[in-house]
Amino acid sequence: MLYTNKKIIVITAPSGAGKTSITRYLIEQYPQLAFSISAATRQPRGEERNGVDYYFMSEAEFREHIRNNDFMEWEMVYQGNYYGTLKSEMERIWSNKQVPILDIDVKGAIHVQKQYPHNTISIFIQPPSVDELKRRLEGRGTETAESLAARVNKASYEISFKEHFDHVITNDNLEKARTEAAALIISFLSTPA
Repeated sequence: MLYTNKKIIVITAPSGAGKTSITRYLIEQYPQLAFSISAATRQPRGEERNGVDYYFMSEAEFREHIRNNDFMEWEMVYQGNYYGTLKSEMERIWSNKQVPILDIDVKGAIHVQKQYPHNTISIFIQPPSVDELKRRLEGRGTETAESLAARVNKASYEISFKEHFDHVITNDNLEKARTEAAALIISFLSTPA
């Protein structure tokens, strides 16, 4: 039996460690999971769509949501770019009798865990090394030299928080990391909150 009532799955990692690939895999494999769409003040990249990949909004709109206490967590992740998880997004997913899976930054993940300690599982995805992470980010072709340096520095800092999470998976092989994450999720979903 799956106990899905008001549970939360948090996947976090430095940028480029593979959290989005693992999250997408989990959602494809398990229909009881639903992607929690984050709010963001940055511009869409590539084929990203509003209301599917993110809720794109202006900084003024985002700040209004902060004032109204609409977020369960929010952070300025990179200079001038805010990201957050709307409480209404959690309610939307729970009302569909699904479990939200949050693909969020490290500080936001810690915040969610503190607010919901009894019904949350948190998984930190770490790269095999910072050098490998840098190589992956360079391979995306979306970073300037300056933004790449900022992401690599931030990743080193974020890795220092990995012990704050329930589980740590090293993504040195994507298929293996997916399998490990799936096993943790199934165990979590099979126990009462």
